[in-house]
Amino acid sequence: MGRILGPFGVRGWVKVRPLSELPDTLLDHPTWWVRSERESTWREMRRTAGRMHAGTVLAALSSVETREAALALAWCDVGVLREALPAVREGEIYWADLVGLDVVNREGVVLGQVRGVTEHGAHPLLRVARPANAPGSERLIPWVPAIIDQVDLEAKRIAVDWGADF
Repeated sequence: MGRILGPFGVRGWVKVRPLSELPDTLLDHPTWWVRSERESTWREMRRTAGRMHAGTVLAALSSVETREAALALAWCDVGVLREALPAVREGEIYWADLVGLDVVNREGVVLGQVRGVTEHGAHPLLRVARPANAPGSERLIPWVPAIIDQVDLEAKRIAVDWGADF
């Protein structure tokens, strides 16, 4: 739901870049789950205060009382439990539901498996781990209607208009 950018001030507050359509949604959740890219497990942290500031979320977390402690959380992911989220409406999808889906182009070539979704300016990008026999480790595919043909959660597959050599 967000990524901690670093400390805000000297009292342990953190500045968070929201990764949801409605940036202030993260403030609806008093319990956050935090992990760094190097860790595979999430740590539960209680949000004790928070507010919006210039498109980012500023938050105080329990047990984070100094600027140094907040700095240690820089670039950590912030999430909430799935059951704390509202049900998706028709035609909507949570980005987390895309992780692990196979990506297949119109020619039937498996381009890889979704490892995550990242936000870059104009539109989000699918981070797709290439198959073992393909050169490179990852490809980025724009999440735009002209490229994404279909998402089939039951079949665990995303159909795209994307060349195998991109």
